[in-house]
Amino acid sequence: MKIWITRHGQTRLNKARLMQGLTDEPLNETGIMQAKKTRELIGDVHFDAVYASPLNRAIMTGSIIGGVDPSEVIIDPRIIEADFGKYEQRKYYLLGPAMTLYWALPEIFPAPATVETIASLRKRSSEFLKELEQKDYENVLVSCHGGIMRALTGYMMDKKNGIVWRPKPHNCEIRVFGSVDGKHTFVETISAKKSGKK
Repeated sequence: MKIWITRHGQTRLNKARLMQGLTDEPLNETGIMQAKKTRELIGDVHFDAVYASPLNRAIMTGSIIGGVDPSEVIIDPRIIEADFGKYEQRKYYLLGPAMTLYWALPEIFPAPATVETIASLRKRSSEFLKELEQKDYENVLVSCHGGIMRALTGYMMDKKNGIVWRPKPHNCEIRVFGSVDGKHTFVETISAKKSGKK
């Protein structure tokens, strides 16, 4: 099985450099174009299933990249973005030291009050992926968000701390992994921002 994990396309809040967790902000025109460009990059790949977070930006990205109608996207709340609590829709550079340090180096600094912990992200990511790996898919697309994608990537790369925090995934970047009998391999990263594959 190949598991293709992507981050949604750009939204108005992304462009304004605001923290965007559980706010249900749709893709903007740039985000739609990013998703279409990424679909072009992957060619005629057929996905046996497309999963997405319950948020519109992930559903629409999954629909476009996955080549399916939005009604065919399988919604799973376990791959929704991190809950940023009181920091939701705050400017990146006005978060204060506790949140700035946590979001930069979660391996070292704890989550501030009201913010979802790395342990929580890891738990729901691993539960989702372990269940997904039991399916009989050849190719499956998972459309999600920048924060949760770091935990999903950590699981697929068998990281002891359960996360791959850096580099930050770009909008519509895809990380492709192989999963065979519980063994994982990294296949490639696909990113329109990087003008193709890297």
